[in-house]
Amino acid sequence: MQILSFLGFTFLVAIIAYLATRKNKGTSSDGYFLGGRSLTAGVIAGSLLLTNLSTEQMVGLNGSAYANGLSVMAWETLAAVAMVVTALFLLPKYLKGGLTTVPQFLSSRFDVMTKTMTSGLFLTGYVVVLLPVILYSGSVAISGMFDLPTLLGVTQIQSIWICVWGIGIVGSIYAVFGGLKAVAVSDSINAVGLLIGGVLIPILGLIYIGDGNFLEGISILTSKNPEMFKSMGSESDPVPFHTIFTGMMLVQLFYWGTNQQIIQKALAAKNLAEGQKGVLLASFIKILGPLIVVLPGIIAYHIFPDLQVADEAYPMLVRKVLPASLVGFFAAVLFGAILSSFNGALNSSVTLFGIDIYKQHINPEADEKTVVRYGKRFGVLLAIAAMFIAPLIANAGSLFAYLQEINGIYSIPILTIFIVGFLTKRVPALAAKVALISGSILYILSQFIMQPYFQEKAVALAEASGVTDVVELGLIEASAYPHYLDVMAILFVLNVAIMLVIGKLRPRDTDYVQEYTEQVDITPWRYTKQVGVAIFVTVVSVYIYFA
Repeated sequence: MQILSFLGFTFLVAIIAYLATRKNKGTSSDGYFLGGRSLTAGVIAGSLLLTNLSTEQMVGLNGSAYANGLSVMAWETLAAVAMVVTALFLLPKYLKGGLTTVPQFLSSRFDVMTKTMTSGLFLTGYVVVLLPVILYSGSVAISGMFDLPTLLGVTQIQSIWICVWGIGIVGSIYAVFGGLKAVAVSDSINAVGLLIGGVLIPILGLIYIGDGNFLEGISILTSKNPEMFKSMGSESDPVPFHTIFTGMMLVQLFYWGTNQQIIQKALAAKNLAEGQKGVLLASFIKILGPLIVVLPGIIAYHIFPDLQVADEAYPMLVRKVLPASLVGFFAAVLFGAILSSFNGALNSSVTLFGIDIYKQHINPEADEKTVVRYGKRFGVLLAIAAMFIAPLIANAGSLFAYLQEINGIYSIPILTIFIVGFLTKRVPALAAKVALISGSILYILSQFIMQPYFQEKAVALAEASGVTDVVELGLIEASAYPHYLDVMAILFVLNVAIMLVIGKLRPRDTDYVQEYTEQVDITPWRYTKQVGVAIFVTVVSVYIYFA
């Protein structure tokens, strides 16, 4: 029954997506890559949320909440602030230029090579990190919910391979052959199911804690575990409170404001007003995100206080509180979230390759049909590569933490050149190239060479001094080197300084002025500023309440 309901809901979403997009041939760049620039606010909001929300959040962030409490909600609530900035300042600039890819802005602001280098960084990050992590974490969740090793008579590793290729193939069909509109329509349907199912899990968990009484469950959970409900993380937490004002906001601005995988949904808006409404609607819902990706972890901490692996918290809670009749539906919704993140990243990769690399460098004379065709072929190769890599990252540790830290290799350099590009007029292309290279190299040196060295030295000195407690050694190791979010902030400031110095020594010959292409109506939504302020005040109020 669970399998039937899973398959039924999954096929229903696929049929609706097909019917909604069958008239969109996807042979033009706008038609395939941007859904014909026809997306409305509701579709944009749903697609933004589903592209972001997947098993690395559902499983990974709840696991982090299980281990560290409410302070990890910064990954959700502060995203709302970054989305407001995107709606107010970045999206109008993107749509004014009629962009299909975010790096296209860099071509006009700096030069073509800067755009190509940025697209290459995006593609490398997607195929090596993002796509495999999505596939692997999703496969772990689906395999665990249906107990596939027992059901199919295979080993755990074999079940992961089966799920990876199943998710990869279905996601590729959506992203490569359906284009952005198929991705966005299916996302919007799954968004409703995910919100319902995601909210249902903590509700059922609280009812379970309260022995049938929801309000009693809240009272028991908060009174028995007050240390878990503090919004301001300590220095030993994954998100120390001070990092909210350093690297955290930089990460959020990169993700919601410059990341092709995300912003492509807003670039497909029929006009600026619809795009702003869609981003702000998603922003408001994002404030409620901790109910789905943080609170269940705290509930699991109360019910299962002795788990050895924190990332097991969410799957165990689902199995514990969800009626068997709903497991298939929730698995289908979760499958939709996995597909959304996978095919969103894959569609963005196809777009970056087709527009910024194939058309720009390989075949400048190619017509739009040819660009789309070769973009699809590249997408198939990328998906296959990700499906081979995914099962190999089983020993990467905490997937959510791994994903956030490793993304710094390209996120901070890319954010740097966008910020400087938007806010200055004379900084030259040379500065952008230097910042991309230096930012990536310095982050790699810091996090993967210097950090392990200093941490090993600190632990060795502590052990030589007679320290044997594992917890104390862990704290010494963590404090021996700056938090990676602080490192991001330091390197961001350093990269900005490098660009400004180069701009002072070798400025552009003329001021940069962005031209309006008139491809999109850029009349803003009249309530954008008011809604943005309301969202910001709400976020601050949440932090104050739980402080």
